[in-house]
Amino acid sequence: MQTLTESQKARVAIRSLNTITDALALRGFYRPSGRFGKSLSESLKILNPEIYGSMNDSKVVEIKGLEYIIDRLPRGVEQCETIILTEEGQFKETTFEKLEPLKRRRSAYKINDKEMCFVISRGLSELYDIITHITFLYIESKKVYTKMKDEHENITIEWGKLEKYVNYLTAEKKKNLDSALWNLSLILGRPFSETKQTYNYFEINRKNHKSCNCFFTTIYEMGKRIKNEKESDKKDLVIYFSPSLINIIGQQHFGKKWAENIKSKICQLGFEKRPIHIVSANLHSVVNTLYANKICQSKGFNSKEKNIYDFYYENQDEQKNIKEYAKKHGFYEIKDKSETHIDTQLIDLSKIDSKGVCPEIKTNLSCIDKAKPIILVMDYAFGAQASELMENLLAPYFFNENKIPKKFDIRSISIMGKAGILTGKKGDIMLATAHVFEGTSDNYIFNNDLTDKDFTELVDVYTGPLITVLGTSLQNKYVLKRLKASWKAIGLEMEGGHYQRAISSAKIKGYIPDNIKIRYAYYASDNPIKSGQTLAEAALGKEGIKPTYFITEAIIKKILEDPC
Repeated sequence: MQTLTESQKARVAIRSLNTITDALALRGFYRPSGRFGKSLSESLKILNPEIYGSMNDSKVVEIKGLEYIIDRLPRGVEQCETIILTEEGQFKETTFEKLEPLKRRRSAYKINDKEMCFVISRGLSELYDIITHITFLYIESKKVYTKMKDEHENITIEWGKLEKYVNYLTAEKKKNLDSALWNLSLILGRPFSETKQTYNYFEINRKNHKSCNCFFTTIYEMGKRIKNEKESDKKDLVIYFSPSLINIIGQQHFGKKWAENIKSKICQLGFEKRPIHIVSANLHSVVNTLYANKICQSKGFNSKEKNIYDFYYENQDEQKNIKEYAKKHGFYEIKDKSETHIDTQLIDLSKIDSKGVCPEIKTNLSCIDKAKPIILVMDYAFGAQASELMENLLAPYFFNENKIPKKFDIRSISIMGKAGILTGKKGDIMLATAHVFEGTSDNYIFNNDLTDKDFTELVDVYTGPLITVLGTSLQNKYVLKRLKASWKAIGLEMEGGHYQRAISSAKIKGYIPDNIKIRYAYYASDNPIKSGQTLAEAALGKEGIKPTYFITEAIIKKILEDPC
């Protein structure tokens, strides 16, 4: 029998995870402790994603991976007995508490302490993301449980101390903190310094965001969750998929509502015949690049000595003033009403003041005044959601209830994203020449209007194909090394292939011209095959702001150089 390579094993595991998840969604439910749940756990262990570090080591709890998933799941998920994956509609008029994770734009509703509903409005990528995180959490919870009892089924001294600390907090808490952390480190199998570092990480998040629990409480509830299952099969964790969820996914229900809201605003403002430049990016860098310099000057910020990203980092509390100024010069915000979690912005370039524009960008005011171009900025999409949103945005619209479809005059589409890099380090920039879907034969090659010459020498720029993956939690170093060798891939991301699929489709349908300008640029948020640089490690912080603004400047320069 032929022996599979590590890369082949990992790819089989990825297919298994996706196939099982799809089957469970059709089945309607599963238990992590049951046959299907065990199959998910086994596939995830075989895949052994880099982001989950020491998940396969039964002696230690993977706390960096735990930091990552807790930031992306709603508060209290570790103690739930019932999790329901459903659609938004039924919660509009309820009094259930709405929960939003710290680092993922998704909604959940707390029915009670043991039951929670996740709203799936961003497609299959979100479904895979949630199931993968829950599977990891369950694997780590079982590890915690093993530290609860000794070989004689007696509660261990360490667990007794943890339970007392969690349930009977007193004014002596701070005084006893190091002692409690030392005890917790014994349960986790981690050095004291690592345990304290993760505790501090949880505390910072808890102070800044109500969605976070104390680290002690999280670990305690993880172990208690498994204990309850062992004592009664009626307390097994069950994940349900609502019947209506399957009908919603793939039908572009949310994307259609999202696009209709934007098109309605464009027509309301009288922009429907103007040239439009679409930019998928964050919601701060474009507005800052076009307007913040005016606020810089009023604050005495010397733009000749420092750049706009320095101003943004040092003066993030000025966003309100920047937006107030921007609204007087052609800036409009469109809040999402479709539950896609994607807000948008419209910028009428004919109303901008050149004094507000980043000094590095030269504006062709006469041409801008003649063409009156519009920039449409849409927030980051999530995985497969990108195809749904872009497909509906590029489709024709109906104005004044006219049944004859009309097309917008779309001149360029620019995509700025974050990606894992395979050839460099965090903070570098990648320019895509093609997108390859991992695990399939689908691939899209295109002419990128951005080149390395569009960027300053202060940043390293890499050009080549990028791999579009199913999720950040499915990064396996053997698969990535093979993709790097075979496809000459420079990085991996989640949205590019989905965007390009919608763009190629719109060209075929005649919605946009064949010669439309396409721009893809990514900043490296992590290096998944380099130790210490995965997404589970420290966030980019300030070093992530520079490449973000380098890319934004390059995109805006391209738009303003040829706005007509």
